Amino acid sequence: MKKMGATTTPLFKDHYSISIISLTKRLLPWTFFALFSIAFVHLYFYPFLPFTTTPSPKTDDFSHSSYPFLHASLPSSSPSPLSSEKEKVYEEKSCDYSNGKWVRDKRGPLYNDTNCGMMKEGRNCKTHGRPDSEYLYWRWKPSECNLPTFDPNIFLQLVRNKHIAFVGDSLARNQLESLLCMISTISTPKVVHQNGDGQGKFGQWHFASHNSTISLYWSPFLVQCVEKSSTRPNNLLYLERVDEKWDRHMDQLDTIVLSIGHWFLLPAIYYENGSILGCHYCPGLNHTEIGFYDVLRKALRTTFNSIIERKLRGKGKNGIIDVVVTTFSPHHFEGDWDKAGACPKTMPYEKGEKKLEGMDAEMRKIEIEEVEIANNKAKSEFNEFGRLIRLEALDVTELALLRPDGHPGPYMNPFPFASGVQEHVQNDCVHWCLPGPIDTWNEILMQIMRKWKK
Repeated sequence: MKKMGATTTPLFKDHYSISIISLTKRLLPWTFFALFSIAFVHLYFYPFLPFTTTPSPKTDDFSHSSYPFLHASLPSSSPSPLSSEKEKVYEEKSCDYSNGKWVRDKRGPLYNDTNCGMMKEGRNCKTHGRPDSEYLYWRWKPSECNLPTFDPNIFLQLVRNKHIAFVGDSLARNQLESLLCMISTISTPKVVHQNGDGQGKFGQWHFASHNSTISLYWSPFLVQCVEKSSTRPNNLLYLERVDEKWDRHMDQLDTIVLSIGHWFLLPAIYYENGSILGCHYCPGLNHTEIGFYDVLRKALRTTFNSIIERKLRGKGKNGIIDVVVTTFSPHHFEGDWDKAGACPKTMPYEKGEKKLEGMDAEMRKIEIEEVEIANNKAKSEFNEFGRLIRLEALDVTELALLRPDGHPGPYMNPFPFASGVQEHVQNDCVHWCLPGPIDTWNEILMQIMRKWKK
């Protein structure tokens, strides 16, 4: 047995040794290759590898255009990929759409002058003979985020089984017409009611596919008003009462888009609690001139308080009511509007070329402040019952200021120069061509509604 063991043990050892040597020879090249690769990666990505003594900054930018060996160090505050994604989501939710610039966009608008029959003729600039088309190929680019193009499918989903109302002056109607035209690229609404009298005092459109209703209420001051006439040059405003034309329907509304401003510049006499508070531009009358800034503020506050009080009393639809205030949209008359003033520019202003100041800035400031005050009041009043009202400003004042080229101008009327150049041609430098810059108002509106939905 010992002899057999003496003969077999060396043979087993020799076989084992040969196997180890053979395996080592096969693995050795792969081992060197792995070590070389690790060393190369370590050297190449040296600035990004963690160390036990001094942690290096992290980055999520490994695009082909990045060359780490050119950078000795990175800011220690560079975010990780996860935190960057969180920040991007936060930025999209909290984006300031009011800050940006107009950039060229070769795609142009969703609709044209021939495929939307819901716009007032005075806004249809191409059909009325406007010869240039550059004003159609600009897009608003916010400084801190992207503003998605209007998607009518998404919008109709957002307003499914809802009633949205545009309340205010002719700019409210201008924005509503833009919205209807963009939605009608995929779905044509049924006209439930349309009053063409004067400014179009009431209109209603229904999208049966989504059971959605969009209405228009003419109310240029939001509060009760007896409008001027041929025998009385002043509007009469009653600042403690909401205009009953839309107030009586408030209980059926899910979203209210308010737009006022320009009518406050007109001569008016103001009443509050049965007494004359003062007036604006009322020569020959024994009333105190008080301007219109405080009156605008009072009108907004009366409106917001009325909505809040209705919710507190439990009237109207259950759930949340959303209120959006489209801020003041500046005019671009060069000269007096009633003395052949015109808006002849055909290009937008560059960012910084035109400053927001004077009346435009003050009107916007009042609207922004009153929305904030109403928001705080709503949060306080509904603290025990949850949030029943959401208010937000659709801040378009500055982006509108930069578009002197977007108005109908002389093309508020058909072919104004067909008989040659006239000495005096009426211009519209307040409203906006359709399609045109005002389509952007509704792109931002859709983002506000998407944020609320989430």
